[in-house]
Amino acid sequence: MRNLLAGAALLIGICLLSGGAEAACGEVTIAEMNWGSAAIAAHIDKIILERGFHCKVTLVPADTVPTFTSMLTKGQPDMAPEFWINAVRGPLGQATDEGRLVLGAEILEDGAVEGWWIPKFIIDANPEIRTVEDALARPDLFPSRTDPDRGALHGCPADWSCQASTANLFRAFAADEKGFELIQPKTPEEMDAAIEEAFRTQTGWLGYYWAPTAVLGKYPMVKLSFGVTFNKAEWDSCTAVPHCPSPQRNAYPTSQAFTLVTQEFTEKADDAIGYIRLRRWSNATINNVLAWQQDNKASNGETALHFLRDHEAVWAKWVVPVIAERIKAAQ
Repeated sequence: MRNLLAGAALLIGICLLSGGAEAACGEVTIAEMNWGSAAIAAHIDKIILERGFHCKVTLVPADTVPTFTSMLTKGQPDMAPEFWINAVRGPLGQATDEGRLVLGAEILEDGAVEGWWIPKFIIDANPEIRTVEDALARPDLFPSRTDPDRGALHGCPADWSCQASTANLFRAFAADEKGFELIQPKTPEEMDAAIEEAFRTQTGWLGYYWAPTAVLGKYPMVKLSFGVTFNKAEWDSCTAVPHCPSPQRNAYPTSQAFTLVTQEFTEKADDAIGYIRLRRWSNATINNVLAWQQDNKASNGETALHFLRDHEAVWAKWVVPVIAERIKAAQ
């Protein structure tokens, strides 16, 4: 009997050391955000959680602010793989302090970049343009498609957190009085198409964009200075707040994107928490993956499989060897 008990204890120990691979994970919902790097991360997580940890994963369409609200009030979805925290730093801090939400790894290990950009060819032809104020003084360089007599500043799709910040900064810099109109694209694809057209026609483009993306890897762009330092108090109270009545000039903070999970997820999928706390990649890695997706016109799921096949040196560090072997065997 003693030998049997010892053997059972040894078996339990092996299971624990292997990441509890045989433990039931249950049903998990993952937010599939509507931008490239986050969507691919969601598909990678789906594959790894299903094949490595026996979860039953459902991907749900999502946007930053609605997803945060739903996770906070309803506990759904269980996980947001690439959650940019700037727009909700205050309430997020309170939610994590209260144990309602849990931060995993900072998935973009280099940090995320946000700002207003113009093509490098505009800088090359007009080297005096270095700041937002400089660009706004030249609406003729960034003509609007709807009104060539005015300049265009390109913002973000609805429900993106950057929609509020771009609109508030547009007003803070009095861009309308300087001859600009704010263009609100309906989709991320529309944002990208506008930049691609600008480079194809060698026409100026000014607006919000971010990294990592395939577009910034493909088209040389320059991020403009806002001429002021980041003011956190102003950001939290106004810049990031939709329809703030009196926005002031501000700069984007150093952006961070974390994996965000609900407390319930940590309980039902506790064996996978180690993975969630380790899963991160460099901007160079994800830019490479995004470029592959664009060049091959691949779906998010196909791109996730490409990542697992071609970047094993990156993802194998996120899981213990027995889990890694299971993921490789299922490809």
